[in-house]
Amino acid sequence: MTEKDFLPGPYENLPAEGKFTWKAPSNIALVKYWGKKPVQIPANPSISFTLDACATTTSVTFEKKEMTGDFSFDLLLDGKPKEDFKPKIHTFFERVEAYLPFLKDYHFTIETSNSFPHSSGIASSASGMAALSLCLLNMERGMMPNMSQQYFNVKASFLARLGSGSACRSIEGPLIEFGEHDHIPGSSNLYGMQYPFEVDGVFKTFQDTILLVHKGEKQVSSTVGHQLMHGHPYAGNRFQQALQNMDALKPIFANGDLDGFIKLVESEALTLHAMMMTSMPYFMLMKPDTLAIIHKIWSFREATQVPVCFTLDAGANVHVLYPDHVKEIVHRFIDEELAMHCENGHYIHDQVGLGAQKINS
Repeated sequence: MTEKDFLPGPYENLPAEGKFTWKAPSNIALVKYWGKKPVQIPANPSISFTLDACATTTSVTFEKKEMTGDFSFDLLLDGKPKEDFKPKIHTFFERVEAYLPFLKDYHFTIETSNSFPHSSGIASSASGMAALSLCLLNMERGMMPNMSQQYFNVKASFLARLGSGSACRSIEGPLIEFGEHDHIPGSSNLYGMQYPFEVDGVFKTFQDTILLVHKGEKQVSSTVGHQLMHGHPYAGNRFQQALQNMDALKPIFANGDLDGFIKLVESEALTLHAMMMTSMPYFMLMKPDTLAIIHKIWSFREATQVPVCFTLDAGANVHVLYPDHVKEIVHRFIDEELAMHCENGHYIHDQVGLGAQKINS
């Protein structure tokens, strides 16, 4: 599909008012994309686990307005106005207006909340933009009642990407691929899609405990970090490595190869941060406790042969990944050895999920 496929035809009716609520999960990339082209096009493909507990719930209340000169909206986070986030929403509206041309006809009240603490250091842009896109597209579906569920999901992912690249991976689950790859039929730089190949059952119930090492604002935003891949001395090799790792995952997923999964996922996590440390200007988002956790996971895995591993997002927090059948022993290990490295001892147990859900009011 191309951008033109998401341009709507004439609407049957424009409702006077209404409200929609959606809950969209966060996601954690296994093969990372770092670096992108305008607008929100990834430099390399990625694949992620859709999460379950870590999610954003967004309600959009809308009413027709007379003046249609500009976008009109109020934004509330946990019931309180969130003025500093409004420019990002305005930019998002500008990017998606061609695909949702009714936006200037309404005043919107956007109310959003996260299941995780706002200052936890967990990025909410993916889940937040996914939830907002689903609410707005739900409006359009009311104006185009023949819209299929498949088209709805694809367009929601397309719209979410224009708000935050990784948000396109938060519409469906449990494994979502994003970015063109010659060996993955149907893959696209415009939206995410369900991973089309065989996946062993062990990966369908995978667990993710998020260790909240640092809850403050990041030293360098992801947007700036992506930009620093332009002219990066190792960018070309990194993009090629990501393509190869996507290929390598196919037999790993099909065969339930936990050893292969661990090696690839940890390598990807460290490569992401290596790109940050070798850009110009260079920066480091890992903290001493991040490194302590990694070394403890390696030692524990070697001593016990329990298939537990880590991955990292673009920050200091550590995602501890493990199959469901070792959950009890890993939880004990986290309590006894890893929680001490978390800010205020905080961590969140999560698991692979199936994607966004509409909340009936």
